[in-house]
Amino acid sequence: MFLELQHITKKFDDVTVLKDINLELKKGYILGLIGENGAGKSTLMNILGGIHQPSGGRILLEGRSFSPMSATDAIRAGISFVHQELNLFYNLSILENLHITGFPEKKFAGIPYIDLKTAKKNTENLLNAVGLSIDPLKKVGELSSAQKQLVEIAKALSTSPRLIIFDEPKTSLTRHEADNLFKLIQALRSQQITIIYISHNLDDVIQLADQIAVMRDGVLINTYNRDDNFGVSDIINDMIGREINNFYPARKTTPEDSAVFQAVGLCKKGLLNNITFNLKKKEVLGFYGLVGSGRSEMARAIYGLDPFDSGSIIWKNQEVTHPSPARWIKNKVAFLTEDRGEDGLLAEDSIEKNIALASLPNYSPGPGSIINWEKLRDHILETAKATKIKYHSLTEQTVEVLSGGNQQKVILSKWLLLEPELLIIDEPTKGIDIGAKHDIYELVNKQVENGMSVIMISSEIEELIGLCDRILVMKQGTISNEFYKHDFKRSAILEAALHSTEEEASPERTTEKILS
Repeated sequence: MFLELQHITKKFDDVTVLKDINLELKKGYILGLIGENGAGKSTLMNILGGIHQPSGGRILLEGRSFSPMSATDAIRAGISFVHQELNLFYNLSILENLHITGFPEKKFAGIPYIDLKTAKKNTENLLNAVGLSIDPLKKVGELSSAQKQLVEIAKALSTSPRLIIFDEPKTSLTRHEADNLFKLIQALRSQQITIIYISHNLDDVIQLADQIAVMRDGVLINTYNRDDNFGVSDIINDMIGREINNFYPARKTTPEDSAVFQAVGLCKKGLLNNITFNLKKKEVLGFYGLVGSGRSEMARAIYGLDPFDSGSIIWKNQEVTHPSPARWIKNKVAFLTEDRGEDGLLAEDSIEKNIALASLPNYSPGPGSIINWEKLRDHILETAKATKIKYHSLTEQTVEVLSGGNQQKVILSKWLLLEPELLIIDEPTKGIDIGAKHDIYELVNKQVENGMSVIMISSEIEELIGLCDRILVMKQGTISNEFYKHDFKRSAILEAALHSTEEEASPERTTEKILS
């Protein structure tokens, strides 16, 4: 047996986070590790990666006792980790990141020096392996999210590993890049490299894995082999310990006739071309498109984060000139961005402070007056309960220690405390577990029933189909297609994103169609 985890237990102070984990994995096998955020997956993998040490139990690697005391110990033993939160130095080049533990050397007159030619060749080979054609000397900070993710994977390959742990590796990748990643994983498997693949995407896990392990609340609940008779519903029930009926809950209301928001002819050089659409009260309007289609750029332009060059925005029959986050907040319009870590959270501050940020002026009678903290804290507590955040202390616990799903709920709480009339959400369930997704879907539906309108950007077609009243498809910075609820069909929406005719993508035709 290649890897054996025997009775692994982990405690942080008096809290037991892993309870008697027993797991075996054969050489060259792919293990799919799944569970809700907070189930213990990351802690277990951090023990394997030398970041934490177990409180009890032991690890055997190819029959020998293995007790890594650091990440360096794990790397030396042939274990690489592709983290969900990228572990890259943005101010360094790709080449430097891939050789951070040491460069190849040559000697001249007995004196060693860095062999940059070999280092560059090594980097090119690694980038080629992950399907990335790019200058090795380019700074990582200049890369797109997808390119950074591929560099992270290349970095894991650079240590010639025997075991690679992938933690949500495809969240930033295009469909084509994700397909290439799966081919790479299968190729690694054929070379007898063992893989542990952590993901909330059950379809991916079932497609890839030889064996699936399900965790919940620090316990290994079940394991499935490829030949076992099981379905997605079995895995979901194992993950959350309860059945979820109506995963995409139905709404009791329908959109009203009046438009509360209009974008007319929004343009931004090289990114957006004549973006025109309207949004009705109590409507959930979805935007679908491939990475680079302009969806996120459109949302950021509307909210004033990256201003557009021309066009107009109309909110409740009034044109909004020079939009900015501060102005939108005053108008009760909220924006949950794609990158929660970069734009949405103050990770080192308390949950309470993060939730309060956008609403502080609403709890102060006027400029220079004292904030009514008693009232504010009561409302923060109500909002945290409504969004089902799992926490120990709102005032003492920092956001950085929360799971991805709970961090997303903190951001939602921040905006819901504002009581928004319009919520723009970009990839609202990216990288979070099934239970947290369902909670967010129910929360959005409830707010829409109470009068809120929503613009939802998502790479998950099923999510848009399940929640939206209308879906607009974007391609190359334009709106190319429009689908109504009675016409929703996964294949048609995907085809529209991949293959849009000239007539469909015509800005004039789109303007006429979307505003009609």
